[in-house]
Amino acid sequence: MKPPAGAIAALLDGRHDDPFSLLGLHAGPEGVFARAWIPGAETAEAHDLAGRSLGTLKRVEARGLFEGIVKGEAQPVRYHAQGGGAEWWVTDPYSFGPVLGPIDDVLMAEGTHLRLHDKLGAHLITHEGASGVHFALWAPNARRVSVVGDFNDWDGRRHAMRKRGGVGVWEIFIPDLAEYRSYKFEIVGADGETEPLKADPFAFAAELRPANASITRNMVHEWGDADHRAHWASVDPRRVPISIYEVHAGSWDRDENDWFLTWDALADRLIPYVVEMGFTHIEFMPISEHPYDPSWGYQTTGLYAPSARFGDVDGFARFVDGAHRAGIGVLLDWVPAHFPTDAFGLAHFDGTALYEHADPRLGYHPDWNTAIYNFGRREVSSFLVNNALFWAERYHVDGLRVDAVASMLYRDYSRKAGEWIPNEDGGRENWEAVKFLQAMNKEVYGQHPGVFTVAEESTSWPGVSKPVHEGGLGFGFKWNMGFMHDTLQYMQRDPLHRKHHHGEINFGLVYAFSENFVLPLSHDEVVHGKGSLLTKMPGDDWQQFANLRAYYAFMWGYPGKKLLFMGQEFAQRREWSEARALDWSLRDNRSHEGMRNLIRDLNQVYREKPALHGRDCESEGFEWLIADDAANSVFAWLRKSPGAKPVAIIANMTPIARAPYRIPLPHDGRWCEIINSDAREYWGSGLGNLGGVVAKDGAAWVCLPPLATIMLEFEE
Repeated sequence: MKPPAGAIAALLDGRHDDPFSLLGLHAGPEGVFARAWIPGAETAEAHDLAGRSLGTLKRVEARGLFEGIVKGEAQPVRYHAQGGGAEWWVTDPYSFGPVLGPIDDVLMAEGTHLRLHDKLGAHLITHEGASGVHFALWAPNARRVSVVGDFNDWDGRRHAMRKRGGVGVWEIFIPDLAEYRSYKFEIVGADGETEPLKADPFAFAAELRPANASITRNMVHEWGDADHRAHWASVDPRRVPISIYEVHAGSWDRDENDWFLTWDALADRLIPYVVEMGFTHIEFMPISEHPYDPSWGYQTTGLYAPSARFGDVDGFARFVDGAHRAGIGVLLDWVPAHFPTDAFGLAHFDGTALYEHADPRLGYHPDWNTAIYNFGRREVSSFLVNNALFWAERYHVDGLRVDAVASMLYRDYSRKAGEWIPNEDGGRENWEAVKFLQAMNKEVYGQHPGVFTVAEESTSWPGVSKPVHEGGLGFGFKWNMGFMHDTLQYMQRDPLHRKHHHGEINFGLVYAFSENFVLPLSHDEVVHGKGSLLTKMPGDDWQQFANLRAYYAFMWGYPGKKLLFMGQEFAQRREWSEARALDWSLRDNRSHEGMRNLIRDLNQVYREKPALHGRDCESEGFEWLIADDAANSVFAWLRKSPGAKPVAIIANMTPIARAPYRIPLPHDGRWCEIINSDAREYWGSGLGNLGGVVAKDGAAWVCLPPLATIMLEFEE
């Protein structure tokens, strides 16, 4: 059993690319031959896993290499070692067979494996009679890959992995390891250079920044949300109320030490608040692991790990379950558009541009100084598709909002001439990214009924929310960035000048039903010197509040699902910062609490009135009543849904009360005033219609309060 010359030296120096050929148990003509490397040991006796002695090995190298013939057949063994006055037991990882099988190899090679999160990464399992952790990693161009961690002194020579044929996957089962062990991978590239230690791309947990090692974890949770999931699987999300509260988990609130709330503390505070406010969903800005707080999570390095900032990963499962039991859905901001180039992350992963493109004209993002995934590489696309499925399966999230889709769709995004490479047809479209997005949406919708996806896509790419089989990208919804831009631009104008810009409101209704839209007033509008929504509004303090109230009621009556960033529901004055909690003390002021009351009531009316949500994404649910009164800056339209009482929305965007004002209405009879943003409860002037108006001969005379939006529901 003498190995080739130099092989043992290469093994002990960490240069051998197939340690399983030398270590472990091997059947031979003289019996079963065992070789083990046990640093620090002077003697080593082999035992089977039941504890029976199989014989004593001879130390053949001073650095702890042992050899010898053992009893019985080749099998997993445990060594009783002694040295330096100490004794210990160590189970030999090289005496175990592989965990992955040939079907895994085929599916991984095809890029069609939809259970990668069960196969790659670190998994606590029982294998061939022993408990431990199975590690697997894709690094096809590596010469050697080792698991290093707090269990082997971060020594890359100790647990070199087995390479699986031509698929580029390395694996090893390390017995006797349990949860909460820190680890990384040491990778020697094809050029013989050792890369910086790499975190596990599939890690389920990670250390708290600035530390960045992966952690062995086995998330187990007893779910109690079957009714919630069954409900969403049974409905068409386009035709039910969806009102989203966008949250940055690190700054919604803080604890008494100004530190991040744990998931359990967030559940205790945030879930009841969202229920009280009437939102249907919480949308978290990225909560997967990331090294830099001011990136808000958009520079993610651990796509499969909830951030350690908020406690243990089980806490996030408890949060989602608690939200579901309270009737609240949970959406995650998901970032497949780019990844940071931190040395411990995916960049130059196995000594080559593995996850990214080698050419910076394809693989570097100038906006964010990040790398771009190589969507055309099937293993990379599979890695991302599996991640989308992972969050839906393991954490029961209700949907994914996909960040920066436009940057994925265009090869020339934020690039000058000569800084990008056209596609094979000479165009700017990134067809590889299109194919990836279609594959992701097909699998999410196919495997997880009730889960929906939302695209942040800022261009006019056709069919973003159109099914893949009809040529679309397959998203369920698309953020209406045009609505956000045009309406905020209009609202920031002096009311005296709004009559000259009437079209900024009207234009959005030209394309309002070209996609399934979400209307976002997101974090992007209250950062980087833009100020808060309140401070964008013109006029004195009262007029700023009145403008914002009118705008909110206008938006809740506008076709499309709703999204509001945290703090804007009570008119946060300061621009948002991830470094501090929201200014909750503002709620002591009637003006701010009045704004919060309005949002609560808007959500209630939106949920309870099918006319306001049943045809959010279809033109049959909208009808102009007054579209051309630019002189008075008045807009009026009707919201409808089959079998529902129609609701008229009327907005007066000047500080001049209009009374009486004639509104055409489709039905004669009484129309009840169900929302008036000028009500005293909201810190308005209290001008209104005494509960309703009566339409006669196809019209009604109404009182339009200053800088206000009212809603009138037909009373049959």
